[in-house]
Amino acid sequence: MNLPAAAHTGKLVVYQVFTRLFGNQNSTNKPWGTLAENGVGKFADFDDRALAAIRAYGVSHLWYTGVLHHALLTRYPDISDDHPSVVKGRAGSPYAIKDYYNVNPDLATDPRHRLAEFAALVARTHAHGMQVIIDIVPNHLARAYRSTSAPAGTCDFGVDDNASLEYHRDNNFYYVPGQDFSPPDHPAQGQWLADAYAAAGRCAFQESPAKWTGDGARLAKPRWNDWFETVKVNYGIRPDGSTDFPLLPEHYRNLPVAEHVRFWAGKSVPNSWTKLRAIALYWLDQGVDGFRFDMAEMVPVEFWSYMNSAIKVRNPNATLLAEVYQPGRYRDYIQLGKMDYLYDKVDLYDCLKNIVRDQESTARLDAVQQQLQDIEPHLLRFLENHDEQRIASPEFAGAGEKGWPAMVVTTLLGQGPTMLYFGQAQGEPAAADLGFGRASRTTIFDYAGVPAHQAWLNGGRCDGGGLSQTQRLLDSAYQRLLSFSACSASLRGAFIPLHQANLNETVGYDHHCYSFARCHLSDWLLVFVNFAASPRRCQLQLPKAVCAQLPQIAAGQTLSEKINADGLQRRLERTDRGDLQLLIDCPAYSAQVFQLTA
Repeated sequence: MNLPAAAHTGKLVVYQVFTRLFGNQNSTNKPWGTLAENGVGKFADFDDRALAAIRAYGVSHLWYTGVLHHALLTRYPDISDDHPSVVKGRAGSPYAIKDYYNVNPDLATDPRHRLAEFAALVARTHAHGMQVIIDIVPNHLARAYRSTSAPAGTCDFGVDDNASLEYHRDNNFYYVPGQDFSPPDHPAQGQWLADAYAAAGRCAFQESPAKWTGDGARLAKPRWNDWFETVKVNYGIRPDGSTDFPLLPEHYRNLPVAEHVRFWAGKSVPNSWTKLRAIALYWLDQGVDGFRFDMAEMVPVEFWSYMNSAIKVRNPNATLLAEVYQPGRYRDYIQLGKMDYLYDKVDLYDCLKNIVRDQESTARLDAVQQQLQDIEPHLLRFLENHDEQRIASPEFAGAGEKGWPAMVVTTLLGQGPTMLYFGQAQGEPAAADLGFGRASRTTIFDYAGVPAHQAWLNGGRCDGGGLSQTQRLLDSAYQRLLSFSACSASLRGAFIPLHQANLNETVGYDHHCYSFARCHLSDWLLVFVNFAASPRRCQLQLPKAVCAQLPQIAAGQTLSEKINADGLQRRLERTDRGDLQLLIDCPAYSAQVFQLTA
């Protein structure tokens, strides 16, 4: 289904792409391989064919991950490289930002003109009817942060710090006075890289005094599992956990952005706050439409009120996504922090993963949906991203099609956006250890190719020509599902549970099944999902109480199935008790979505 630019009458669809990997057609995949050995994708790979193909999944927002200039080892003329002891992998972590005012030179055809190349990418993306999202990483920076591209008059992070103090409100970093930084001891998988650079005669990385590590470790010599390549940014939280900035009154939960702006006007705030706000506004001025905020929960909510209210004044339509893993604090980040959407990882994602692995019943899904009902439209739902295991990996489902029922629930259960990770629709298993990156997750630290995605890329044609038959079927299913979600007005409305009534009374319906209805004004649909390895045949029951919530539903109506390619139709029948029922004959690892035939 090809969508015109304004076709999103249903849900938003976010496509996350790891920018460095998307266009790379090199299949060498040598562990710890260099850019020359394993290849790298470029901004230019997102040409009209690629963007049209992405748009075909119903995508409204394209999240380009790893765009900003981060610490890396590859050398370019007039661009400093980084010390191997504070870089993860050959290609470096995209979350160790080295220059907030420029983009990764790896991604440019001509690194001297990389900002212009990114601007052209933004323009191309907009021309295909999609908005551009990039990461902002507020909690931590690369150890050797130094901007060579900042606007005139900008003071770099840490330049004016008093490094003799562990903490000062207007220091950008925390320090370990009197101790020099020492890199962590490398375990076996990291020793090859460390030895190679030691043999090349590189001197030790110098940091005196040492700074706190990005995850909050206060050690001059961090551990290997710490975020040792980064340093934590100080937002005015003292080492004892107390705050050193104005607190936002509780009643601001219910006040609009303009009132948040007025609250902060003229108030003295930590220096790091003003620096990060200037960075976000800079990228808005470059045409970026929004941000995904990395580890937002490690930064105080008051800062987000200060930052996001300024963003919304500059661009009221900016899209703000946040990585938060504490459900008890979701409302704070949405209502006080003015976030648009938060990850729904701890509840829905974790529950679905357990169901797919047959470690939990579908019975919990109703509770997951209902417990956050008041903020549910603000929850971003997904089954894959750069941090999580691939569905097709043995550690998750073992095959992409086995995760398909969970993707249907992820997409159709709520009102908030759905996210698709590149390679997910093709069943990418992330099967290789590639250096710092380990199997089951597509590496974000190494130069690499992504095999299933490369088959879809098909030499730059982006037509899926290299996919197997199984992969093609899965890819087509993703396109139909997500495109349907982008156009279905019913998904903007209420969630109506059907599961418990059918579990109690319907023959052939068990804890591997799940069902619900969605309704908005005169639009409604019915969803049945089969997580089992065998088919399910049953009469799906629609009790009178449910029918009363679905406008103009009646016995004898013909319903059409919307997400499969078989053109299936079913008639609603009246039961002896006066309820309605619908015949379900659903294959293994599958789902059916029925809507009133026009």
